[in-house]
Amino acid sequence: MTETDFIAALRALAADPAARGLADDAAVLTFGGETLVLTHDVLVEGVHVLPGSDPADIAWKLVAVNLSDLAAKGAEPVGILLGHMLGEGDARFLEGLRAVLDAYDVPLLGGDTVKGGAQRSWGVTALGRATHVPVPSRRGAQLGDGVFVTGTLGAAMLGHDALASVGEADTAAYLRPLPLLAEGRALAPLVTAMMDVSDGLLLDAWRLGTASAVTLDLDSASIPVADMARRDECLRWGDDYQLLFTAPAGSTLPVAASRIGSVVALEHGPLRLDGRLLSSDDRLGYTHG
Repeated sequence: MTETDFIAALRALAADPAARGLADDAAVLTFGGETLVLTHDVLVEGVHVLPGSDPADIAWKLVAVNLSDLAAKGAEPVGILLGHMLGEGDARFLEGLRAVLDAYDVPLLGGDTVKGGAQRSWGVTALGRATHVPVPSRRGAQLGDGVFVTGTLGAAMLGHDALASVGEADTAAYLRPLPLLAEGRALAPLVTAMMDVSDGLLLDAWRLGTASAVTLDLDSASIPVADMARRDECLRWGDDYQLLFTAPAGSTLPVAASRIGSVVALEHGPLRLDGRLLSSDDRLGYTHG
């Protein structure tokens, strides 16, 4: 089964409203007087991190990508649960884990450790508290909204290539991404839809348009990229962890962001780029097959 097929099959098991149809960055659960936001991501050696990576960087990235999902919901982190495969460099992993937890004032609440094969993997479940209700989702984009993105796309791609000895670039965006928690909380009361950019801007815009049953009409020249000569790759590579969101036209945004398009009526597909309707066959971003 492809990743898309498997997730589609899982939806039959995820009938609770908190799961949001498995079509969002996180689950949202009302519990007592709180609205909780829960997410889980896994990193695999050789897939999400380069073989031989500093375990301290792996620990940072593992926590950061999960906190980025909380940021897309405007949530305040409550804590994490860690799944760790024991192996070489565990002391360095602990150093990186302490650094990222201290940087974002997030407690470690528990988890599990295992011993496995040569190819290692690590997982984190992040728990957050919603700061605004309703919690932003991918479903709310409205006709006439602007489409916005924070930051610059493609910096992680350039960092990855530099580490793989293909060119020179700052590697921080790839090794130690910075989840936009404060920006997500500031945007939560304003946005109509929001998600983080993890698998490539075009693929994630496709997902947001699909969830909202609209077409996102994007202008590539308006999208800030780290390398103009590789603009197309910057839009598809992923690992950026910027925030992609829609908001009413004319809104005064509380964070720095670029308007990259508009929300229009659904027209044979959820994404249009420079006037051309894109399809799922266009290799929009990163998928696991």
